[in-house]
Amino acid sequence: MNTAIFAGSSYTLGMPGLIGALLAAMPLGYFLVACLPAPRHGARWGPARLLSGAAVFMALGFAVLLAMSKPIVISGLSVLSFGEFGTLTLSLRADALSAVMLLLVTFIGWVIVGFSHTYLAGEPNQTRYIRALMLTLALVCIVIVTNNVLMLAFAWLGTSLALHQLLTFYQDRPAAQIAAHKKFLASRVADACIFISIALIAHALGTLEIDEILIKIQALPTLPVSLQVAALLIVITALLKCAQLPLHGWLIQVMEAPTPVSALLHAGVVNLGGFVLIRLSVLISEVPAAQALLVVAGALTACVAALVMMTRISIKVMLAWSTCAQMGFMLMQCGLGAYELALLHLVAHSLYKAHAFLGAGGAVEQSRLQQMLAPRSPVSLVTNMVAAFVGALVVAAAAFVWNVEITQSMSLVVLSVIICMALAPLLSSGAARAGGWQPVAFIVSAFAVAMAYIGLHHLFARFVLLPKTDVANWTVIFVLVSFLLLFILQSLIHARPDGAIAQRLYPLFYHGLYLDELFTRLTFRVWPLKNRTNDARVIAKPSLKEAP
Repeated sequence: MNTAIFAGSSYTLGMPGLIGALLAAMPLGYFLVACLPAPRHGARWGPARLLSGAAVFMALGFAVLLAMSKPIVISGLSVLSFGEFGTLTLSLRADALSAVMLLLVTFIGWVIVGFSHTYLAGEPNQTRYIRALMLTLALVCIVIVTNNVLMLAFAWLGTSLALHQLLTFYQDRPAAQIAAHKKFLASRVADACIFISIALIAHALGTLEIDEILIKIQALPTLPVSLQVAALLIVITALLKCAQLPLHGWLIQVMEAPTPVSALLHAGVVNLGGFVLIRLSVLISEVPAAQALLVVAGALTACVAALVMMTRISIKVMLAWSTCAQMGFMLMQCGLGAYELALLHLVAHSLYKAHAFLGAGGAVEQSRLQQMLAPRSPVSLVTNMVAAFVGALVVAAAAFVWNVEITQSMSLVVLSVIICMALAPLLSSGAARAGGWQPVAFIVSAFAVAMAYIGLHHLFARFVLLPKTDVANWTVIFVLVSFLLLFILQSLIHARPDGAIAQRLYPLFYHGLYLDELFTRLTFRVWPLKNRTNDARVIAKPSLKEAP
């Protein structure tokens, strides 16, 4: 990766200078809006909307300039020196991963700012909301563009603290305070883990620059124990920040925050754990224990959360459990070494979840339309198995069209099998609607989905250069068995919703295996929460009932 100078008299305008200016302008612009003085009446939505729209164009311009250039590291000012252990700098990293993430974050930020303007009309404290929102977006951009691992950790910490102000926007709601309190504690443990890992990396390699860290790791014949521990701590950080079981409850219970805050959290901030793993994939892929931890924790979270979703009737709670499951699946992909698929999953999930949360208000209308349709007959397990087999043929055809060899790695094989099972509900719906061209239309739809998935994977693998790694066979088998059991169990429950299996499992999964209750009690023993209104302790008794 080429290096350009972005400090002092060595700085010159040119392609690197333009790229550096665009990278620096996005977070600085968000910071500027966050620091604007509050007007006497109303809030400064105009500058926020103008800047968020301009940020999209800046991200697009950066992507175009990067396509005309090469990935570069833009050296920045030194902020603090740690001697032989490295320096905290303002260096920037311009590569395809940065371009993809900046386009995603700025676009979602623009949509959320515009939605928030209407959503919060008439609400008090709008200025505080704008400042926290702009500050969150600024710090997320810094996480993406920085080339200094310590700056990344500080920005990630700042993102969590700024988001905390948004989650507690309604300060008179005890449920919001409890959820934010649990997130605060889990995030602080995660921050401690990543700062310890950075200290270990600096001690072992003598640098804090990400490009230098990755180059030195690749040059080592074997990783020392300190770097292996650092990789494990980074994985633990990602698991905590991405709300994996059993510390997932705060993600489910932050629905008390305004809807655009939920969209920002589920579509953007919670995905940063996956981004950091992809950014440091060279280190993670060299530590089998770190990969195994990602696979096991991610697969278990994805499967359990998918089963819990089947018991929910609240749209926003279902979406929250969906985020938990999707984060688990993304981290599992990182553990399997399929980093380009993890990036694709991150982008697709962010866009879908932003749309789903911001459109949750239309759930009642959709429910009424569904009630007007004739009820569908249950689909048997055999039908679903046949549909999964047809899905395998569809995926194989799509891979042939794109000239992608699925058998090139065991990770790609097992993920393709999961895609086949994911296509089964679509194909079985087509089989249930026999007659006319409907079954053919559903098969064509499934083929289009497979084409898009494999095509985007091919595109990301070509332009976003990420390491290829081998994984232990037992982790591949573990993932395959886990999702096969999930597929069979979901098929049996859908086929016989009043059967013995569904009746026995429903209470257990409705309560999320009671994992969050245990975590809640633990957090309140470690650090009780005080109510700001009467300075009394808030008793942690999370409700197990869900309003329809």
